[in-house]
Amino acid sequence: MLVLVVDSSTPAVTAALAEVSADGVVLRASRCTVDARAHGELLAPQVDAVLADVGARPADLGAIVAGLGPGPFTGLRVGLVTAATMAQVLGVPTYGVCSLDGLGQPTAASHPAAASHPAAAGELVLAASDARRREVYWAVYDGAGRRVAGPDVAAPAVVAERARDLAVTVAVGDGAQRYADVLGLPVRAEPRYPDPLALARLAAERIRAGAPGEALTPLYLRRPDAVAATGHKPVLR
Repeated sequence: MLVLVVDSSTPAVTAALAEVSADGVVLRASRCTVDARAHGELLAPQVDAVLADVGARPADLGAIVAGLGPGPFTGLRVGLVTAATMAQVLGVPTYGVCSLDGLGQPTAASHPAAASHPAAAGELVLAASDARRREVYWAVYDGAGRRVAGPDVAAPAVVAERARDLAVTVAVGDGAQRYADVLGLPVRAEPRYPDPLALARLAAERIRAGAPGEALTPLYLRRPDAVAATGHKPVLR
C-alpha cells in the first residue's frame, strides 16, 4: 500500500511516500524543506513532488500518516488540515503519530548518521524540538523506541533536570541542538527533525490491519502564541 506521510510540527516541512507491505516499510520518496514561516506555501507542492517522483497519483494512496506534534500552533495545523482534507477527498484513512516519536526511534534509518549510532539496549534518548519562547517540546525513549516520559513542553533547564533524573545518555532533535549547552548531553547530528520513515513504521501495524481512520488531534501542549483580544482599545482620547 502506498502511504503519504506529512509532518509540519517543526521548521522542517516534510512530505514523503512510503510503501507498507507485510514484509516491512520502504521509503519511496521524500521532500523536506526547513522554513519555519512557509509551511502553508511548501507542503502541498511537496506532496505533488513526491507523487511525481514515483509516478503516482493521489488516487493511488491507501492511507495518510500525519505527525501530530507537539509543535507551534500555526505550522502544525497546516500538516493536519492538509492530511485530513486529502483523506476526506480520497476516501482513505488517516493515522496520527506523535512527531517526537519520529525522533526517538532507534530504526530511523533514512538518516545514515542516525543509523550509525543505534540505541543500545539500556540507553535512554531525549528527543527535543524547538518550542520557541525559549522552551522545548520533549520526550524520552528507551532503546526499543518506546516513550517512557513526555511529551511535554518546558524550559531547557527543567528538561535537563528531568533527563538527569531519568539517567538519559544522549539527545536528538533541533531543540537538543539549540540548547545543547543547557541540556548537558551528547547530541546526535541526526535525526534533527521527525523522520518520515519512522512515522510510517509507527503507523504500519494499524495500516496493515485496516484499522479505522483516526481524527488527527494536534498535540499543542500550550496555548497558541497569538490569542484573540479580550477587549477593545479606544481609538479616540
